[in-house]
Parts: sequence; structure tokens; C-alpha cells
Amino acid sequence: MTVLETLPSLEHQALHEAARQACARIAPTWPLDRMIAVNPLWERRDQAWQAVAAQLWQRAGSRLTLEAADYRQAWQEGHIAERHLQQALAEQGLSCKSARLLETLDAPAEAGQGLPLLEDLAEPGIPLPGWPALITHQIGQSCAAWFDREQADWRPSDGGGLYQTWRASLLVDRGLSVLSGCRELHRRIAELPALPEAALEAAVDRLGLPARDWAAWFDCLLLRNLGWASWCAYRHWQARLQGEDDRTLLELLAIRAAWEWLVDDRRRDADSRWQGWRAAWEEGLQRMPSANWQALQLWQRADELAWQEHLQQALCHSVPAALPPVPLAKLFFCIDVRSEPLRRALEQTCPALETGGFAGFFGLPIAFTPLGTGATRPQLPGLLAPQLQVSEGSGDAIRDRQLAQVRQGRLARLGRWRLFERLPASTFTLVESVGLGYAGALLGRTYGLAGGASSPELSAWRRHERQQLQPQLPEMSQLQRVDLAERILKAMGLNGPVPPLLVLLGHGSQSANNPQAAGLDCGACCGQSGEINARLLAGLLNDAQVRAGLRVRGLDLPPHCQVLAGLHNTTTDEVRVFGCESLPAELQPSWQRLRLALDSASAEVRRQRAGKLGLAPLPAQPERLLGQLRRRARDWAQTRPEWGLAGNAAFIAAPRARTRAVDLEGRTFLHDYDWRQDQEGKVLELIMTAPMVVAHWINLQYFTSTTDNLRFGSGNKLLHNVVGGHIGVFEGNGGDLRTGLARQSLHDGQQWMHRPLRLHVVIEAPRAMIDQVIANHAVVRDLVRNGWLHLLRLYGLPACLEVRTAGGWQPLPRG
Repeated sequence: MTVLETLPSLEHQALHEAARQACARIAPTWPLDRMIAVNPLWERRDQAWQAVAAQLWQRAGSRLTLEAADYRQAWQEGHIAERHLQQALAEQGLSCKSARLLETLDAPAEAGQGLPLLEDLAEPGIPLPGWPALITHQIGQSCAAWFDREQADWRPSDGGGLYQTWRASLLVDRGLSVLSGCRELHRRIAELPALPEAALEAAVDRLGLPARDWAAWFDCLLLRNLGWASWCAYRHWQARLQGEDDRTLLELLAIRAAWEWLVDDRRRDADSRWQGWRAAWEEGLQRMPSANWQALQLWQRADELAWQEHLQQALCHSVPAALPPVPLAKLFFCIDVRSEPLRRALEQTCPALETGGFAGFFGLPIAFTPLGTGATRPQLPGLLAPQLQVSEGSGDAIRDRQLAQVRQGRLARLGRWRLFERLPASTFTLVESVGLGYAGALLGRTYGLAGGASSPELSAWRRHERQQLQPQLPEMSQLQRVDLAERILKAMGLNGPVPPLLVLLGHGSQSANNPQAAGLDCGACCGQSGEINARLLAGLLNDAQVRAGLRVRGLDLPPHCQVLAGLHNTTTDEVRVFGCESLPAELQPSWQRLRLALDSASAEVRRQRAGKLGLAPLPAQPERLLGQLRRRARDWAQTRPEWGLAGNAAFIAAPRARTRAVDLEGRTFLHDYDWRQDQEGKVLELIMTAPMVVAHWINLQYFTSTTDNLRFGSGNKLLHNVVGGHIGVFEGNGGDLRTGLARQSLHDGQQWMHRPLRLHVVIEAPRAMIDQVIANHAVVRDLVRNGWLHLLRLYGLPACLEVRTAGGWQPLPRG
């Protein structure tokens, strides 16, 4: 190993601090089996939105806007008007004629390049695909092998960590020297330091990077492998929730830096590639965003202002709706935007019903382990760590053991079958071995004709087995159970006359052959359906002793009230309610009215959704439309089983009376909140620090996946290959780990189905209450003051809106 000049002690410390800070700028990505939406820029929220946008353009070529043609179309269709452009200009202290801004849309598109790395200029004679693609692919394959614990039949031996395992594998693999045409590559690999920290020091020293460049250089390196960097950040996130640490991201950074050292040809003369790179690097650091980039930022802001005006008109030009004095039933839905159309349709179908919105994990901080498995899954937002371990049972230990054995046997057989299916050419082998029956099964799955469940897990959980089992809280004292129920009921805002039926509706999606299926389930339940949480809370609230304890505390659930749990299938918009058959006779008439209303409302929502799903001819044929939606859910070739949360743009925390008569187009997260019942502001604090942040994560995942799918999305769904059983997906057979949403989840082939707009948060509460939460919580303060979302306050009759700006609250003019 060559002897490298050692950095001075103070520079040594500063270097590692710069590396640590660069790693801290990477947001986590969750695995496929618990895929939740994440703002991929989350760890940059301490900077202003516009500053981050400019930084990403400079360092990575990421624009964070749509193409010019999209804004021109919005202008031509009247969605963006002159007043929106002028307001966007005024916010920046600029003035310009709209005609001039329209001219910018005709300018040639700029391809963002970002800051150059040495690999971009190294070895011009290297065979295709070139160093950048070769390095990304090699790192991707190394990470896939090292992190895999479930899928691969072989994995590399752990050489002490990710970096050391990567280095050891390169020492025995001479294929890269052949692929790259670089005869010196293997010798350079042998010179690499054995430890990741030393590799970082060696790369910085060898490339002559001054301290002022470290932050930008480290950031550029990680942005080149953002997928695997995000996976490492997830490991670190989970370790912190457990009070531990994980240094894998630093090792990935060391690998990235080591590759820059490996592609350096060691020349330093005036005509060397190193000199060319240093010149290009310095030029890139000094380059200011172009006029074209700035113009697109203005058009993007004008698009947001147009939506803000649209939302204002919807809220402020409507009269608060009267709620039923004693509702037939009250149904609590998840705040998910897909719940809003069903809530609206349900209230229109049966005005005697009342609906409420609450985060879909229903306040239960749980992890769930199905009977007969060791697979524990979190059922709460990714921001939180589970506090309670939940299982399930029938109440009969002997029956539980029998069911567990049946499930374990079925899962074992399924696992062996899956292993056979994934072997090379296995589909053809299965047809030959099993016969034409399997060929028929393949055709059935291709065209959505096969019945049954939508996932291997559900195929192991037969319906009759699930009906015998109930989720069960761990051993808790009666006081703890009452405390839990009280906290949840107060957060839900259950007040006024209690109806005979309370229904807790979780939600889940249904699709086949979809690695990203969890991304369509309940984000508040960490990419699971909300069924377990709803059934668990219903059982808790139906417990007579818990009710007695609640009554002492002023929360009376009278004996005539029954709490039911249900599940809203967001792919087919069917609603299933559990335990309705055991309702007492006196409640059966109320239940039958509710069931009819649910069926009618579901049919109406399916009719409204048909056009967006390419089923426009079918709204007049409700049974056929439902059949087609069920078929889509089972079709393993269907890339768009539903649109998920595409279109999300607002979060409203207010009494339902404010929005009950308003068509919010399935674009709004709806959280019930009455500040008059929250004098100390505790519930508002909870809403602004949890559900609002989750909605922001969803909003920015859709925003970034739309504006820069290459970096923040997962590309073409047809090319996805699962990595490590559940880690993530490759697009094709390698490269970087792809995170975020596939293009098919955002675009229908003709137009964008999601419009990238920063979240508009509307809260009905006094200014002082809102400002107090902002003052007390740095995360909320960053999001509001740095422009990561737009905060508005709803007040007065008729309703008015005002917006929180750097200068305080400013009224919005009524449109």
C-alpha cells in the first residue's frame, strides 16, 4: 500500500464532520413490505425551499418543476392566469409582463448536468456504458448482495462491514479491469485503505480537495447513489428509534469516494483529466441558476397560487352544513385523500349519517405479529417506534395451536413453490412439470381471471381462519387500557350525542404482482391495511370495564352503542364491516340502513373514478364496473390498479361542518378538529406534529417523483426487479436502488395524473394556538418558515382564509 500524506489533526476532524453532515442530509426509504411515502428532501428542511431547489439544480441537475410544455398547457386551459403570474413575481420582488414569461416556455429545454465528478471525465476510451454507469451498477450489485437476507441463495461473507466486503470482492474480481479497459484498475484497488474512514481521507488528499469543497463533493457523491444511500439512512433511522446507531451510510460514502480515487489516472500536468475536472468543478460551483430555471420556478409557484385560489373559493363560498342532531351512525375514516369522496358520497346518500377523519392507525402505537409466524410488522406511522406488541387469537389455546400449525405448513409449501418459480426459466419448467393446468393459471393471472387473494400472505390466511381470530392487546392493567382508550377518544374528537353505531373504517389496497403494493395501503399504518388497528380499537371500546372507566372520566359510551370495525378497499371502493352479524336485534334496522348507504355511496365513487381508470363507458353499468375493478385488482399485468394519493394538495383540520358540503375532488386530507374542545392546544399540537407531517411526506414524495422521476422516483414499473426480497427494486437488472413512485403511478400515458404542488395546510384555530405549536416544535417551524408547505388559517362566517408568511398572518383576498 502506498504511503499517503496524513491530514493534519484538525482537518481530519473537520473532514469526518463534513462527511457526517453529508450523510445526515439523506432521507430514509422504507422497505417494500412497509413502503410509506417519504419526503426525499426531508433532512434539508432547515434550509429554504428555494435554496434547496437551487442547490439540487447546481449539484445534481434536478429542477423540481414540470416541463415548460406542461405550464403552457395550464395557461392555455386557463388553470394559470395573469394574476397568478403577477403574484408569483411580486413575492420575489420582480416585475415582468406575462408575454415575456410565455416566451421563456418556448426556450430550448435545459438538460441539468449537476456538478461533475472525476468519473464523468475519466478514460474517454472506456467501452460503453462508461464509468458513471459502470460504477453505479457495480455499487448496486455489491449493496444488493451485502444487504440481502431473504432472497439470494448466496451472499458474500461479511468482511467486517459494507466497505470492507466491497473492497475484498473487488480484489478477487478482475472482470472490471476487462470491462473498463483500465489495466491499472486492479493495482489501484490493492492500494485502497482497509478502513472506510481512511479511504475518505485518502480520496480527499489524493484529489486535492480543499475544505470548502468537501460538503458539496460529499453531497454529489451520495446523490449519484441516492437509492442505496436512502436505504442506509433507513437503517440509521431504525437504529436511532431503538437508541442505537448504524454507520453503513458513511461506508457507502467511502465506497463512492474510493471510486473517484480509482478512476484517477494520477496525472497532474496542465492537460491532465484531473486539471480538466478541477476547472469544470470550479466553474460549476460559480454557475448561477439560469434565467430559464428561474422562469420555470415562477411558473411552478403560479400553479400553486392557482390551486390556492381554487381551494379558497371552495371553502369560502360554501355555507357550513348542518350536522344531524342525533346521527344514525358515525363513521371514522382515515384522513387519506381517497376517503374524502366516499365520505362525501355517504353523507349525500344518507344525510342522517356523520363522518369523521382521523389518522388511520387510530392512535394505536402497535406492532403486529400474525398467529403462526415470527413476522412482526409495525402498524403506525414511520415517524414513531411501536410501544405495544400485538398478536391475535381465538380465545382457545388449543384452537390457536391448530391454526398456527396449519398456517405454518401452508407458508412453508408456498415458500418452496416461490423458490421453484424464481429459478431460471422456471415458468416453462413449471408448465412442463405440473401440466397445462399451470399454463391456465398463468393466463388467468395475466387477465385477472383468477380468483382468490391478492397476495401470498392473504392466500395463507383463509377467510374462515381470520374470522375465528381477533387481534389482542398485550397484558395491560385496566388503568392502562382506560388511559389508552381515553387518549384516543379525545384525539378523535368524539363529542355530542353518541349514535347507536360507531364504525372505525381502516383502508387497504388490492393488487397483484405489485412490488410497491404497500405504497397503496395505509401510510399511517406503515404500509399495511388499517384493518388490525380498527378491529383492535373496536374491541377495546366495546369492553364493558373500559367503558365503565371512561364513564368516570366523563366519556360516556352508553350500553346501546356498538363499535364496529371495517375496511375500505381503495382499489374497488368496496366497504367490508366486521362483526355486523352479531349486532343485537334492536340495532339491525339501523345497520341495514347503513349497509344500504355504504353500498350506494361506494357505487357512486366507483362511477366518479371510472373515467380516470380508462373505464369511461361503464359508469351506467354499476355491476359490470365493479366486476372490472375487481378484475384489475387480480390482474398481475395491471400497472395502474388505482391512482393512490395522486392529486393530493391540501390538508384540512377543522370541524366537518366546514367541508361537508364541499367537493374537494379527492385531493385533500381531512382531519376532524374543533379547537373549542381543545383549550390547551394539545390535540392541535398532535395534529401538526404527526398527521400534518405524514401528509407532507406523502405530498413531497408525489411532488419529487413527478418532477424528477429519474432521481426521486422508480422509473418504469414494467422493468422492476425486486432486490433482497423486500429491500426495494432495480429498474432492469441493476444500477442504483430505485425509490419513490413509478411513472405509471403518476402518468396515464397521455398526461400527468398528479400535479406537483406543495401541501396547503388549512387549520381552523386561533392564531395564538397555531403560533404556539410553531414556536414549540423546530420541525414544524422549519416546514412553515422555510416554505416546505403553505400554512393557512380558516376563520369567520362567512369563511375567510389568511396565510402565514415570514411577516406574520396575511389575509387572502376573497376571489
